[in-house]
Amino acid sequence: MTLLDQPSTLNPQPSTGELLRVEGLVKHFPIRAGFFGSTIGHVRAVDGVSFGIKRGEAFGLVGESGCGKTTLAQTVIRLYKPSDGRILFDGVDLASLGASALRPIRRRVQMIFQDPYASLDPRMTVGHIVGEPLEIYGVGTKAQREARVAELLKTVGLNAYMVNRYPHEFSGGQRQRIGIARALALQPELVICDEPVSALDVSIQAQVLNLLRDLQSEFGLTYLFIAHNLAAVAYVCDRIGVMYLGKLVELGTTEQICTRARHPYTKALLSAVPIPAPGAKKERIVLGGDVPSPVHPPSGCRFRTRCPIARDDCAAAIPPLREVEPGHWVSCFYAEAS
Repeated sequence: MTLLDQPSTLNPQPSTGELLRVEGLVKHFPIRAGFFGSTIGHVRAVDGVSFGIKRGEAFGLVGESGCGKTTLAQTVIRLYKPSDGRILFDGVDLASLGASALRPIRRRVQMIFQDPYASLDPRMTVGHIVGEPLEIYGVGTKAQREARVAELLKTVGLNAYMVNRYPHEFSGGQRQRIGIARALALQPELVICDEPVSALDVSIQAQVLNLLRDLQSEFGLTYLFIAHNLAAVAYVCDRIGVMYLGKLVELGTTEQICTRARHPYTKALLSAVPIPAPGAKKERIVLGGDVPSPVHPPSGCRFRTRCPIARDDCAAAIPPLREVEPGHWVSCFYAEAS
């Protein structure tokens, strides 16, 4: 069997429900001090997050820097071991698997990293970088791997003759395309995009976003797309989850989030998105105060210290995610009044 004869998961697949289900995911990092390294506290980076992603769907996570988006992604892909909760990938709980059992799963789940400069080894040629996953998993012969690398470079908009060049010879946008080609090498089912355009020039961001949309349509990929730019997430994703200080505060379709946002935090994020029309104006919601520390988050609703509609009872209990319309969930006691 040749490389290209192998069953490909890049071909569009009929929807059979959720490919990924995250249930009550928790990731706390211990804070150690003293001579014996005693644990004196925890950084609550991800603190009980639940959501699902259907096959072929693009699901976005958005929020300010430090809200736990990247930690959640790295925990989902098991770069971090979760402190609690379940990560169900195609029905298999990744949280309970050891290194050897995770190996075949990693072939089906790949990641596009935020920094196109730091994520590529400067000592390796582009051909080696893109072909390394194929070598690690022993896919095909050397000639077949070289042909596959050339095919992948063309797929992401690069020329095949660039295989012998090094990362420093490419622009930021081209380096991110190389990272995308590497992520696609093993024909994954789920691709985690960790802020794939935040380090790029604005003029290049649209090109990479269009490429990601085209690849999803062509190959039937499932995305977990992470960004702090709500406009970029809305352009790529079918559904959006809004995170604040380690928790989901709103979840819904892109249309629901962008036109009928209920949570005050989501409304503040939307107000920061520029209007692409000269002279157009809209009310800017400026949040007061700083983001609280994830070591000592506020009691009750974590957003209450910056919330314009917070009331005294918001400190008493954490508002659960409740469905305010079909498929639209909000974690706020007074969402209807906002």
